[in-house]
Amino acid sequence: MPRRFEGTALVVASHNEGKVREIAELLQDKGIKPVSARALSLPEPEETGATYAQNAILKARAAAKAAKMPALADDSGLSVDVLEGAPGIYSARWAGPERDFLHAMREVERALRERNALGANERRARFYCALSLAWPDGHAESFMGSVDGHLVWPPRGLNGFGYDAMFVPDGYSQTFGEMEPERKHKISHRAHAFAALIKACF
Repeated sequence: MPRRFEGTALVVASHNEGKVREIAELLQDKGIKPVSARALSLPEPEETGATYAQNAILKARAAAKAAKMPALADDSGLSVDVLEGAPGIYSARWAGPERDFLHAMREVERALRERNALGANERRARFYCALSLAWPDGHAESFMGSVDGHLVWPPRGLNGFGYDAMFVPDGYSQTFGEMEPERKHKISHRAHAFAALIKACF
């Protein structure tokens, strides 16, 4: 049986304010007001895992141990079929040390054009999200979610963060960057992982 979360104190093990904000919105009806790792001045551990789940567990355990309270970590990324899954677990690194995701999106677009991938069918991609909830004793529960779609250029919309402005989920005409948060929260990779997390641990 998965361990159940009790209480209201929770650290979001991320320095990405967009991600922290989205996780807080997903948790708001649970009476939890999470605090970010940045707000607690927690260091960012080096992401040495080979998978999203391994990196999420690593970050969650480090934050839970340092803060002495449960911590929730997200490791997510964009996987592009024609790029053989890149940028994948290195999605944030493509944004450079400044976390400039406009630069990262340009790099993805450059790589697509180098492969002459111009049509929607040649630009198939998916977002993956691994969520890990860890306790100070090291116990962790992990959950995965994904959403399929295709990439567009130029980027569209100012909502969301990361690669959202160039990703159109299947069945929709808007990018995640154009969608209102309420709509995105119902269909995103993070929403799917959250649904599994909530069912198991809350």
